[in-house]
Amino acid sequence: MAFGSVEAIENLAVPGGAPKTPPPSRFRFNSPLVQVCLIGLVCFCCPGMFNALSGMGGGGQVEHSAANNANTALYTTFAVFGLLGGGFYNVLGPRLTLLAGCSTYILYAGSFLYYNHHSQQAFVIVAGAILGMGAGLLWAGQGAIMTSYPPVTHKGTYISIFWSIFNLGGVIGGLIPFILNYHRTLAASVNDGTYIAFMCFMSAGTVLSLAILPPSRIVREDGSRATAVTYSSVSAEGIEILKLFSNWKMLLIIPAAWRSNFFYSYQFNNVNGILFNLRTKGLNNVFYWGAQMIGSLAIGYLLDFSFRSRRKRGLIGISVLTVLGTAIWAGGLANQLRYSDGKWPNKLDFKDSGSSYAGPFVLYFSYGLLDAMFQSLCYWVIGALADDSETLSRYSGFYKGVQSAGAAVAWQVDEHKTPLVWQLIVNWVLTTVSYPLLALLVMMAVNDDESAARGKGSEGKELQPEPEPES
Repeated sequence: MAFGSVEAIENLAVPGGAPKTPPPSRFRFNSPLVQVCLIGLVCFCCPGMFNALSGMGGGGQVEHSAANNANTALYTTFAVFGLLGGGFYNVLGPRLTLLAGCSTYILYAGSFLYYNHHSQQAFVIVAGAILGMGAGLLWAGQGAIMTSYPPVTHKGTYISIFWSIFNLGGVIGGLIPFILNYHRTLAASVNDGTYIAFMCFMSAGTVLSLAILPPSRIVREDGSRATAVTYSSVSAEGIEILKLFSNWKMLLIIPAAWRSNFFYSYQFNNVNGILFNLRTKGLNNVFYWGAQMIGSLAIGYLLDFSFRSRRKRGLIGISVLTVLGTAIWAGGLANQLRYSDGKWPNKLDFKDSGSSYAGPFVLYFSYGLLDAMFQSLCYWVIGALADDSETLSRYSGFYKGVQSAGAAVAWQVDEHKTPLVWQLIVNWVLTTVSYPLLALLVMMAVNDDESAARGKGSEGKELQPEPEPES
């Protein structure tokens, strides 16, 4: 029996989920930790680089119109395919779902390389629409993996590990335009090398997605299997997806999902994009996504280890975010009132602007911190609603679908020159409304007895054990 082989590990579990002996290492290829790290690296290379590209404001272009319209097309198709993504995952499995999703990111970055030379929006908009389809598949698969592979008692920790690896992509992606455009202090748009570097990372992520194992191959440290999903049919998935719209748990999470990407157009275009020059925007994104790593680790620890009661941990997490979010958006309003007309006379530079740079920089850093904490909390809540990847892929797809519908509206809100103060107020209100609804969901739907949640799927149904593989 080869040490660490998939077959050897799988034979350690007997029907019913009782382990014969503990698996030898949590670092074996079919462990939840390794697989969550792998999906983190996939997202590091694809959506992580996309975030760095978007974070510069206007996709790195001086004129934001092409990026705004591309993002509207992107999030419109994302809303549809995010919702359907759980069905695709349950029919195709993780590898094909992720491979199809990742490949669309390369096309999107390439469209901005084309735009650098031809300044025609059509290709960028079409590439954005195609990316929305792929992103819906990728994030539904990611959500199912991240919420169903880890053990019940450590889902917050695994979510924070994923979020840190994923956002390291934004950190590295922020360094790319910073380094490649460092001496172009008067330039308005990034150079070709920036987009080519993004495309290389995205290609690597696409290949890496083939390393993701299906849930039936995953064995946790106690010898139990992650799930026992028999891949569904298209008609069955269609029915289950339609049922989500009458599921009270999903209805309660709609405001949080709608809000969770709504603010990007404001923060990227109207804070980072307006206040800072080209090289400083890249540097700011290094710290914005770095703040997300810090935020996800902090909230992950709180949600897993702060109290014995899982429900209490969720409510404490929501309370912390309520206080922190209120303070950050209040600081954002104070900053926004300094340029309510949307005009900032002298672009801030991290080297030359002195103390004038400090306040807006800290605010932008805080926005990144809040984003990761809020989204990690949402994924933790979703992961606490069930334990099987079949159900959680649908829940995650619903979350991403609603999230993307909100983002599609947000990018057009910015494109239509809505006053910036009103954009900020809408974001603040959406954030504030989300907290009591998430608290209600935690109180009503999160099982406080984690041992009772083991081996149970949606609505407390017992998961059937995976049969032992034939020798």
